Amino acid sequence: MKFVKWTFAAVWLFIGAACQDSEVDPNGPVTLTNSDFRTDTDGWVAEVTDYSTAQESIIEFQSGLKALPAPLDATKKSFMTSGHNRSDDLFMFLKKKVTGLKPNQTYLIDFEIELASQYGTNSVGIGGSPGGSVYLKAGVSATEPKKVKEGDDYRLNIDKGNQMEGSAAVPVLGNIGAGDDVTQYKLIQRTTSEPIMAKTNDAGELWLLVGTDSGFEGLTTLYYNKIKAVAELK
Repeated sequence: MKFVKWTFAAVWLFIGAACQDSEVDPNGPVTLTNSDFRTDTDGWVAEVTDYSTAQESIIEFQSGLKALPAPLDATKKSFMTSGHNRSDDLFMFLKKKVTGLKPNQTYLIDFEIELASQYGTNSVGIGGSPGGSVYLKAGVSATEPKKVKEGDDYRLNIDKGNQMEGSAAVPVLGNIGAGDDVTQYKLIQRTTSEPIMAKTNDAGELWLLVGTDSGFEGLTTLYYNKIKAVAELK
């Protein structure tokens, strides 16, 4: 009887360990991530780019696990990003590595994103609208998205387009406008209009990226509530 109990316990320990692994089932369709940030950042890391070295101390970039803002449910956590767009081109983004996919294979990936925004779609601000001129993007890359220095500027090492223009790897999902005349935080949803095509590297890895490309020359503070990405073999 003791042997049976210990065997049963060992099986459950094995299952528990497998569930905690970051790898996913290599057969599509697969959920690459389904993050709700209730307890932690779930492997997502925040970065900022598209500004000059002279502006580094004045962009006021902040990020981290924070409670949803009022009047939303403050008992629930979210991933906050905040920055002052001194360059008229600030790009704040989250990235996450996904493993366990089939090596050197092409996948089609769809995103569903929910975030809290307080910016009116028809609002007016310096350089552009705080809601209508800040563009939400999502993308996939086999290489890690990183901030790189080019002369006196910091840029992203993969093509994301610029502001309202996206790229094949990082398309625009819409802006962060929460509706006309909105002045307090509310949850908004954005999804990919068509799947993003990406090929895994030799190790069966992909990097996910979600961020905002700003044409508004002011402070933007957003709270990511949910990020889901699903992939299917092409």
